Amino acid sequence: MRQCLIYDSPDADARLIGVEYLISEKLFLALPDSEKPLWHSHEYEVKSGVLFLPGVPGPVQRQALDKVCKTYGKTFHFWQVDRGDELPFGLPQIMMALTRDGQLHSNLAQEVQKKFGVSYEKERENRAYMTGPEHGIHPLANGAGKGLKTKLREVVCSPEDSVPRVFV
Repeated sequence: MRQCLIYDSPDADARLIGVEYLISEKLFLALPDSEKPLWHSHEYEVKSGVLFLPGVPGPVQRQALDKVCKTYGKTFHFWQVDRGDELPFGLPQIMMALTRDGQLHSNLAQEVQKKFGVSYEKERENRAYMTGPEHGIHPLANGAGKGLKTKLREVVCSPEDSVPRVFV
């Protein structure tokens, strides 16, 4: 398992906006089916070129990402900077990765490529040899192909004294 801190930029004043846990295909397959939709595959993200490591030379980056291509991730975003939030408002959200062409807004893609001096198309070509999970992307991964929404609900919490204690 790998743990990744997610920042909104590589700058010194970057804001920590999330955490991602990466696990092997073997660990993913051992998860209960009810948990699998909360995890996303990394194959498209890596092979498309949109996942990159700023400042890391291409060959070194591709070596690291070849391993990531075979993994699954579960990402919690707790600061929605893309909405313009000045503070981490609202509930933390499970975030999915890009899983196919057409999901990334072209203006955002162009802006990122320009800012970091990367070419998604060139990286796509350079990463064509990479392979994803050995058994293919599990059908329950990536939200099982559906959207997921976190809901806040109120629950009654009884005082500790009212809960029967059982000692064995």
